[in-house]
Amino acid sequence: VQLQASGGGLVQPGGSLRLSCVPSRSISSFDSMGWYRQAPGKQRELVATITSHSTPYVRSVKDRFTISRDNPKNTVYLQMNSLKPDDTAIYTCAARQNVMAYWGNGTLVTVSS
Repeated sequence: VQLQASGGGLVQPGGSLRLSCVPSRSISSFDSMGWYRQAPGKQRELVATITSHSTPYVRSVKDRFTISRDNPKNTVYLQMNSLKPDDTAIYTCAARQNVMAYWGNGTLVTVSS
């Protein structure tokens, strides 16, 4: 399974970006999909997850980020608003099915003036 992430870039504080993740098979085949991020010198953290019944977020992004899915486009999105310099990181898409975990490529998000 391959997961293709895109949408990163350079944005000023307070700006917005939307990340996209397209897997090589139907998003409906996964139990969950999510976005992780890793900032320089920090551990990787789970930012947001989407399942059939919930969309939990890490506290630092709640009310600013929104994870969603578009089944016809077979894409999972991460809409990021009110971005802060602390959001600067490599964002990676991931998917789980039963005990299997799949990882995509990372996309760099830089929040700087």
